[in-house]
Amino acid sequence: MISDEATVVAGENPLEIPTRTWDDREVDCLRCPLRALGAKVQCKLGAACVEDRYARRIDRFFWKNPTLAERYLDHPYFELRAVAAKYAPLNRLPWLIRDPDETVRAVLAMRLPLNTLLRLRRDPDREVRIRVASRLDGEDLREMVEDPDYYVRLVVAKNLPQGLLCLMIHDADPEVRRVVARRIHPGELPLFSQDPDPTVRLEAIRRMGERHLTRFLHDPDWRIRYEVVTRLPVAEIRALTDDPDELVRSTVLDRLNPPARSG
Repeated sequence: MISDEATVVAGENPLEIPTRTWDDREVDCLRCPLRALGAKVQCKLGAACVEDRYARRIDRFFWKNPTLAERYLDHPYFELRAVAAKYAPLNRLPWLIRDPDETVRAVLAMRLPLNTLLRLRRDPDREVRIRVASRLDGEDLREMVEDPDYYVRLVVAKNLPQGLLCLMIHDADPEVRRVVARRIHPGELPLFSQDPDPTVRLEAIRRMGERHLTRFLHDPDWRIRYEVVTRLPVAEIRALTDDPDELVRSTVLDRLNPPARSG
């Protein structure tokens, strides 16, 4: 049996959470199927119990009894299967890839070896695919560049090899394209010159070499014009002395007419 200290968890009052089974019966230690194992099982009602439906109590049970996790991988209760999957041997997990509950598959996405993890790249649940994308790299991520969920693609853009980022230049979401613009090879940055979102164009020109900046002198967004006039040679920014934006205009004038040095 585990000590009473195991009942104390930050933010949790065990007395406030009923000890009920997954099918809503009162937990009865006398009816527990593990009772026959006696002292080999470390458990405590209301603290660490595999019969309890409360996930934290189940987790504490398997933390104390990890060798018992394998026998619960096909239990009807999804929370119990999910927690058991955290502790069960890796070679027993692949068959759970088809588990009907995404909570179980999300655990697999963080534990499966990479060669098996590939089978979850098209999982129907976005949270599962997000976890998969956070672990994969290289060519293994190529298949996920057109994932239907923007946040999955965002994770892909952060982890995709630089040489494959050109596949995401025209992604539907500007946040994804901003990540691509921050990571892509500098030689590919001019491809963003016609991007419809000004924040994407801004990310791109911040990394562009000076020779590409003139094409943005008359960009419709003032932030981009401001970035350009702070970096181009003075001779190339005279056309913006009457820019409609006051900050851009004043920056041009200040560069054209720098204050004389005293002394």
